[in-house]
Amino acid sequence: MNLHRKGRAALVLALVAVVAMAFRVSWNALRDIAGAVGADGTAAMLYPFVVDGLMALALIATLVLSDRDRTFALRVLGAYTVASLVLNYVHGLVPELHGRTVDWGRLADWDPANWALVLLATSLPVGSIYFGSDLVAKVLHHRPAPIPTVSTNAEKSTETERKRSTADLPVSTPAPITPNATVLPRPVAVGFLKSTLAAKPRRSIEPAPAAPIERRAVAAESTRPRRATGRVPDAAKPSRPKRTPEQLLAEARKATADWPDAKVTGEGIRRAIHTSPANARSLRDTILAERAATAAEAS
Repeated sequence: MNLHRKGRAALVLALVAVVAMAFRVSWNALRDIAGAVGADGTAAMLYPFVVDGLMALALIATLVLSDRDRTFALRVLGAYTVASLVLNYVHGLVPELHGRTVDWGRLADWDPANWALVLLATSLPVGSIYFGSDLVAKVLHHRPAPIPTVSTNAEKSTETERKRSTADLPVSTPAPITPNATVLPRPVAVGFLKSTLAAKPRRSIEPAPAAPIERRAVAAESTRPRRATGRVPDAAKPSRPKRTPEQLLAEARKATADWPDAKVTGEGIRRAIHTSPANARSLRDTILAERAATAAEAS
């Protein structure tokens, strides 16, 4: 454990040393850039802390925050890293910045590039105030997720399972089996000292003869339902007698006498005289044929 802690401490110290040396290397470039955009001596000395210092703050916030806040801190760290790289690159391209002989506000010969670089160098302090304040507020209001604690019952159940899985429990080890040391007597041969007599013969018992099973014819069971037998009562019989085709035709003619041809249908006749659909269709065809024949004779 001590070796592990010492290794982590050495890693942190090495990181701090590398960051400090990198900050010192970038110091001159950022200071000269600040003087070229109009900063005085004190402001130019503090300008590197604005850029590289916010990078260190964003790195620490990345280690503390989580989820979307960590993503925001990573974006701030990446943006200021790119900005510091661009300013150091410009400082290396313009030798006049080293001796501060360049014109005030002139970082490149091409005007659009010079305007963009001046905007970048002058906006970094304002961005440091905004992003630095936001990161500090997020770190102060950050609440780490609670680590779930193991309950007492869970610990007991784990311990019980661990004990049950061991092989040294008295229940899982069977008791040793002791051999039976009882001495049995030696067998004595028959007829060694006394003779054996022949056994008295016994009369054999004959089994009683079994009576033969008489076969009888059994009626087979039928799966068809049995029909009702007996006389049907008069109350169950239909009271209306069955009508002949002539009677049905006469009733249909009487019922449809004042009907137009369009109304003479099988369903209408069936409802009017209370007959079956087949009879109603036959009566409809007959009546329509009679009407057509009558109309033909009249014309």
